[in-house]
Amino acid sequence: MTYTPVGTANETLLACLHGQRRHVLGIVAGLSDADLRRPVLPSGWSCLGLIRHLAHDVELFWFRAVVGGDPAAVAALAETTDAWQVGEDVPAQQVLDFYQRQIELADAVVRATPADAAPAWWPDGRFGDWRPGDMRAILLHVITETACHAGHLDAARELIDGRRWLVNT
Repeated sequence: MTYTPVGTANETLLACLHGQRRHVLGIVAGLSDADLRRPVLPSGWSCLGLIRHLAHDVELFWFRAVVGGDPAAVAALAETTDAWQVGEDVPAQQVLDFYQRQIELADAVVRATPADAAPAWWPDGRFGDWRPGDMRAILLHVITETACHAGHLDAARELIDGRRWLVNT
């Protein structure tokens, strides 16, 4: 896949992020509910838990809360103590739909915010002294985090059924 500039800095970075998001959803496509919920690594996370983490702790947190300063998003952060955990009563499709919806909402924030805009809200003390200075830095952070987690999902999927996302021969 080639990433070509599509306009503004935000649009170019968003195109790269979209590739990582497609990877996340693509590597878990076709897994059964049981496989989506099954931890395969010693740390105990599941594919479904990781996707919920991406929806809540990445898309909602970074774009709607930090960049957008949306009070409803900030309140939603306080309602979930551990996004990595998905209750057995929560349908897998609900988690996947939640991720897709958070992506849509995040994209709207990105498109409405200049690349050099400072964060509108920040959770004091959460990350020590580290704080991204503008939208561009946040986009780069989210691209990196999403790509890292896509790689985690690659490993989990290969352990579950042997499927690999990208095979270089």
